[in-house]
Amino acid sequence: MVKAAASLELVQETPYRWRIERQGAMRVPGVVFTTRELLPDLSADQSLAQVAAVATLPGVVEAVYAMPDVHWGYGFPIGGVAATDVDRGGVVSPGGVGFDISCGVRLLLAGLHLDRLRPRLTALMDALADAIPRGMGRGAVWRPRGTAELEGILAGGARYAVERGHGEPADLDRCEDRGALADADPGAVGARARERGLEQVGSLGSGNHFLEVEAVTEVYDERIAQTYGLWPGRVCVMIHTGSRGLGHQICTDFVRRMETAMDRYGISVPDRQLACAPVFSAEGGAYMGAMAAAANYGRANRQLLGQATRHAFDRAVGHGDLTVLYDVSHNLAKIETHGSRRLCVHRKGATLALPPGHEDLPPDLRPVGQPVLVPGSMGAGSYVLAGVPDSPAFASACHGAGRRLSRHQAVKTTTAARLRAELQAAGIVVRGASARGLTEETPEAYKDVDAVVDACEGAGLARKVARLAPVGVVKG
Repeated sequence: MVKAAASLELVQETPYRWRIERQGAMRVPGVVFTTRELLPDLSADQSLAQVAAVATLPGVVEAVYAMPDVHWGYGFPIGGVAATDVDRGGVVSPGGVGFDISCGVRLLLAGLHLDRLRPRLTALMDALADAIPRGMGRGAVWRPRGTAELEGILAGGARYAVERGHGEPADLDRCEDRGALADADPGAVGARARERGLEQVGSLGSGNHFLEVEAVTEVYDERIAQTYGLWPGRVCVMIHTGSRGLGHQICTDFVRRMETAMDRYGISVPDRQLACAPVFSAEGGAYMGAMAAAANYGRANRQLLGQATRHAFDRAVGHGDLTVLYDVSHNLAKIETHGSRRLCVHRKGATLALPPGHEDLPPDLRPVGQPVLVPGSMGAGSYVLAGVPDSPAFASACHGAGRRLSRHQAVKTTTAARLRAELQAAGIVVRGASARGLTEETPEAYKDVDAVVDACEGAGLARKVARLAPVGVVKG
């Protein structure tokens, strides 16, 4: 038993599962999938107290779950999963999705071995640095020509991007929801969010967003790896970004709107960052429609960056035939059926991990389960996992390594020059937009991704398929 806070006690149930007992206003317990070594620093990180706070939301069912990469976030912890029963007054909370709506990962597979790429790696990274808009400033692959094109992106996501010539129809077969949420409502997106969206579609952004050239170094499950097309030495590209300023503005707008609406629905929350409204209320429905539109924007964003990556490969390597393994969001709320209940499943810093046989998977992936993409910290490597039957957290898994140092703390641990030299010594070519952007994302700021993935597998959330090692990084 571990004291998590003045009023919380963690009870270890298995080596990979801990329970926060119901107390006070909690409607369900909390469940933390982790090891003792990966537990958050309870003196500095309030993520477990946030798990308990989320457990007070109206309509919440079963438990509030925390993934092995859990850490302190806005309202919900990052690495948090919670579901509410929409037919019994269940709520949706923008804090349960976060500011970067539909932040997610796309993994592209190149048809060449790392040995063939090495002589052209520097040229490729230069081409990618030129092709991928990034950082806090303006600039994007595609500048929509006014309202009509932006409406098309918000309603059609990656599908609309493909229709406009940015990619191939086959790309959509390997995208969550085939590249677009059908219930998007562009009309629910405010003017300021639209203004920001016009300038950023097809851009990487800053913070922990990246484009990384990688190669498969280990295969753990030969059968699934073969289905996914992962073989030792195969070159891959991982793209991690989301809905940029448009999604951030939508979250900001709806937190304010729901905060003023809660009294009308008799809702009280322990933290204003958990502002919420019933899913089927005017405010809840508007948020779900705007959130879906932002999700489509994020998916179009990754589609555009994937196509820009193909062009860079073609110019620098003469090999631009990259195929999509999968594209999945890890900041989203979706209406799903689990058992006999319709639930609004919030995944914040947690990825969907559909099991084998699930009808939402493309036919070629259905026998083995969904590819679960888990990026590590810069230079540390990434993983491809697979969804498993009977997942204990609404078919969810970890989404990355998880921060252990704030960005302010991280910049005190190293310098950009030292970090570049360390990565270069490890054979990793870095193209960063700013010195601070690099140091904020130093590997020291993150948990050990190997330990996080082992805990994810040990907890029965997903299974390991392959490990990828970075050879080049483009950062905002």
